[in-house]
Amino acid sequence: MSDSLGILVTSNRHLEYVVNLTEAAYAKGKKIQIFFTGNSVSLGFEPDFKKLVGKARLSVCDVSFRASGFHGREDEVPGVGFKDFATQARNAEMAVECDRYLVL
Repeated sequence: MSDSLGILVTSNRHLEYVVNLTEAAYAKGKKIQIFFTGNSVSLGFEPDFKKLVGKARLSVCDVSFRASGFHGREDEVPGVGFKDFATQARNAEMAVECDRYLVL
């Protein structure tokens, strides 16, 4: 039985799945890490994004965030601090650290 789950989110179409999966895994006592990259960085501005706060370690690709024109809006993403805006190295770390790794 795995104790941790890593979720790589690359699309802005799957927030409902991410939230539901995270809530289910959290209820089972799993440690969850989520890395948002590409178009998915815009999900941080969606109202339901806050449902992830406190249930998972949240990280956002800083390069994708800036490329999407969101630089200066980092404080608007709930649960994501300054150090959570990271490079793809954070994604690689997550893949190694987690027992299961899901890509959406």
